[in-house]
Order: sequence, then structure tokens, then C-alpha cells
Amino acid sequence: MRQTAGMTLSPDEIRAELDQILPRRTPDMKMTTMGAGSDDLEDGRRYLAATVAGGWAVPTWPAGMGGRGADPEEAKTIGTVLREYAVPDLYAYAVGLGMVGPTVLAHGSEDQQRRWLHDIASGTEIWCQMFSEPEAGSDLANLAMRAERDGDEWVLNGQKVWTSRGLYAQWGLCLARTDPDIPKHRGLTMFGIRMDTPGIEVRPLAQMNGDKHFSEVFVTDARVPLDALIGDVGIGWNVAMTVLAHERALAGESRGGGDGAARNERVPRWIQELRPTGVVGDALWRQRMMSVHAADETSKWTAARAAASRNPGPAGSGAKLRKVASYKGRAYTSTDAQGAAGMLSDSDGFIELVTAPSMSIRGGTDEIQRNIVGERVLGLPGEPRVDRDIPWSESRRGGAR
Repeated sequence: MRQTAGMTLSPDEIRAELDQILPRRTPDMKMTTMGAGSDDLEDGRRYLAATVAGGWAVPTWPAGMGGRGADPEEAKTIGTVLREYAVPDLYAYAVGLGMVGPTVLAHGSEDQQRRWLHDIASGTEIWCQMFSEPEAGSDLANLAMRAERDGDEWVLNGQKVWTSRGLYAQWGLCLARTDPDIPKHRGLTMFGIRMDTPGIEVRPLAQMNGDKHFSEVFVTDARVPLDALIGDVGIGWNVAMTVLAHERALAGESRGGGDGAARNERVPRWIQELRPTGVVGDALWRQRMMSVHAADETSKWTAARAAASRNPGPAGSGAKLRKVASYKGRAYTSTDAQGAAGMLSDSDGFIELVTAPSMSIRGGTDEIQRNIVGERVLGLPGEPRVDRDIPWSESRRGGAR
């Protein structure tokens, strides 16, 4: 491991540091995944506040901005050791930690990095993602949110939907159209905006598992300063692609604590929890569980490879597909093992059961991820895109030719 902050730390030395600020995980500790069934913010905020001085939560970020300047190999070692500790589900903070932070490092100014990164890493400020719109979901470049320059300000108007963490975020990463008279991908600009800006209204969207992590946001004549712009005017699509690449790698990584297993424990915790059902002793059930476990291990390895890169690119789509399949496989297997009782709302794993279908939709559908892998990894022919080279104002009216 290379020198960091004046020290070369082995895994045991990392544990010695973490033991001073974090409790170890125990087998009976339960944790949520991707915020399922929980809107708790305080556990994550306490964890980030405790780890920010050492840069443990985002070790590759610069020292002084919430990280410790670690290289990918060192960060991987830290991440492996952290699985032994009571790291809470950081879903509420994941947009900032896993998407906004890396994007601001890639495209933001030094002033934006100083202004935003440390507060993200410490849990002081939460960010939401304002991308999708009622008519711009899978075709994100078709979005209609307008941003117009007015002196020393930008004026935003439009609507967003499925805004992750919108209900409780202090900041929003907002993609808007600044030029409707050029092709849709080239007329977009990215902004970082305060969610308490006058003219911004957030309405929560309740999901079938009870979560309210997503919202619809209505923006009416909201004024933001010139320095809210992230990157240059008109390159918002490039900035958005950086965000989405990290989002998919993040979904594959599933930021949060470990699974409660002790070091070198060979049987996954979720399988151990199925022992009382009696299915572990059945050969067919063992085959099903091991198929899920094998896919889960593959997911972890490929996610680690994607997460090790500061620019994960299309590899993040593959990692997300595998992580989604793994999550759904565990949820459905655990439910089926309980028989009819597994369908009751007070059964073990019920929240995971009703959350599982959403995993194939959030962060980009499975179909979109397969398109990305097919075109950008396998080199397959792309789908016809007849509106790519005509002004958005024409294609929006059905003027594609």
C-alpha cells in the first residue's frame, strides 16, 4: 500500500484506527439496503461525521476535502476492512458520496470542490438528483427543464420526477436545457442548486414498500447564481454521463456496511438465517441458494473492478445488472423458503421482497443497461436514433426525419 497522510497502513493498522471511532459488526445486526423501509438520516450522519477526519468514507477524495488521497488499491483495502464494522445504510447520502462528489472532482471548479465536497463527506449536506422528467426518463436527453440567463443569474422552469432524496436534500444536481435550437444532447447544462430556493416545490412519491425517497419537483422561475453551473454551458450531457457512470457503479457496489459475517466466515449470513426454515438441508434448495451466492460473489468482484476506477464508464452498467440480479435472487429465495408466511408484512425479508422489483428500474432500467453493455462494451450496432442531429425544438414536436 502506498504512503497516505504520512503513513503506510496495513489492514490491521486500519482496524486499529477504525476501532477508535466505529463499533464492530455483530452477527445479529440487521441493516437495510438502498434505504429499503427506512428514512433514517441520523445513523448515516453520525457515521460520516465520525469518519470524515480520517477520510475513511471516501478515501480517494483529496485530503482536506473529506478524503485521504488514497489510490484505488488502498481504497479497496479500506473498503474490505470497513465491512467488518457497523457502517449504516448510506442510501440517503449516496447521491452526494457516489455521484456528485466524483462529478465535481471531474468537472467542477476548485471553489465548488472546496464549497461542497467536505460537507458531503461529513454528512452535513445531502444532495438529490434532478434528472428524469415525465417525458424524459429512459430518453434523458429529451428533457424540457429550461434554464435561461438573466444578468448574473440563471432562471429555471420545468418539472422533474423520481428525484432521488428530494424530500430531505439541501442541494440538487439539476440537468436543464439552455439551448433548444440545437440537437438535444448538445443543448444541456448542469447546475448545483439549493433546494430551498424560492420557486422550488418538492412533493414526495410513496412507494409500495412505504419509502418516500423519490419525489416530483416543480420549478417555477427559480433563480440561481452563475457559479451554480457545473462545467461549461452546453456540456451538460458529458457531465451527466459522468454522473450516470458513477451511479451505475454505485448501484453495483451498494454503498453501506458489511453483511455481518465475521472474517473468513464461509457461509453467507443470509443463508445462515434460513436454517430455521429447514431448506438448507435440501439438495434442490442448496443448489438454488448456491446459484444466488455464486452470482453474488461475481457481482462483488465486478463491482469492485468498476468502483476501483475514478471513471467507471460502461463497466458500471454490468455491475448494476449483476447487483440487481443478486439482490432479487436473495429476496425471492428468502421469501420462498418461508412458504406462505413469507408473504406476510411482518415476515423476515418482506421489505426486501416488495423493494426488489424497483431495483430493475431505479438508476436506469435493466434494458437501458443492456443496451449500454451491448453497444459500448460488446460493440454491437446501436439502435436507430433519427433525432440525434436535428434541433431539439423540432424533434420535440415530432419533427424527426
